Amino acid sequence: MQRMAIPVRKCDAALGAEIVVDLSRAIDDRTFTELEGIFHDNIVVFFRDQHLTNEQHIAFSRRLGELEIHIVKKYLLPEDPEILLVSNIKNDAGEHIGLADAGFTWHSDTSYRKNPSRCSLLYAKEVPHRDGKPLGDTVFANCIAAYEALPDAMKRRLAGTKAIHRYSMRRRVDNSPRPKLTAAQLAETPDIAHPIVRSHPYTGRKALYVTAGECIGIVLRDGEQMPEDEALDMIAELDAHCVRPEFCYRHSWRIGDLVMWDNASAMHLAICDYTLPERRLMHRTTVIGPEPI
Repeated sequence: MQRMAIPVRKCDAALGAEIVVDLSRAIDDRTFTELEGIFHDNIVVFFRDQHLTNEQHIAFSRRLGELEIHIVKKYLLPEDPEILLVSNIKNDAGEHIGLADAGFTWHSDTSYRKNPSRCSLLYAKEVPHRDGKPLGDTVFANCIAAYEALPDAMKRRLAGTKAIHRYSMRRRVDNSPRPKLTAAQLAETPDIAHPIVRSHPYTGRKALYVTAGECIGIVLRDGEQMPEDEALDMIAELDAHCVRPEFCYRHSWRIGDLVMWDNASAMHLAICDYTLPERRLMHRTTVIGPEPI
């Protein structure tokens, strides 16, 4: 196993960088540690022109931590359940083979868990095009920069508060094909309160951790809940602040891209500007993180 030099091309945005590494090759521990550092610095990193087997995708992801098995079991690869299919493609029975509405509202992956995702890794197998242009971009928002840009008075107001996250509140596309959760699955995802300002588990930097699509209320420092109307207004205000253009990077996909993003310090949004027969197929792994503090 050889030591690798790591070329990095930073994006002209508030976050994002391309790392020029062939992930199908063996990566020594020192190089992997450097990759993690680049990832923490840039929040979103992408690797172009990858040719990964499912096993290689899983193995690289697992070096970052324990992998989650998604709650919607229907769209997991049977032989590799660590991989979730994200796709608008339909099988012969007319059913979607993957999550067709994944990411259509701003969110941070699995924020509704006690231990939300540390990071997600999305690998492009098929990318839709129209008139020679790729469709289905993903937009990422830097929630560290968003927090740092808040007025000091708002930072003081948010200190010690928590937002209540609810999986079933996430807005879906109309007539979503996603199966409804069973009672048992809903029991696995009770409402959970996480700090609105969370400290990054590896760098300690503070980020906003709240989205209008999943958060239903706010718990104040004294443990009391903020009045619902006031809470929803504040959640919407913070959500809109996070996704201001100056905090965002928009990724245009190519087949073979593997994009990795930090769910502790970024939100993301999938752009749904394509429809069949324009096909999109992605493989996603999700790394479990620590409980937010």
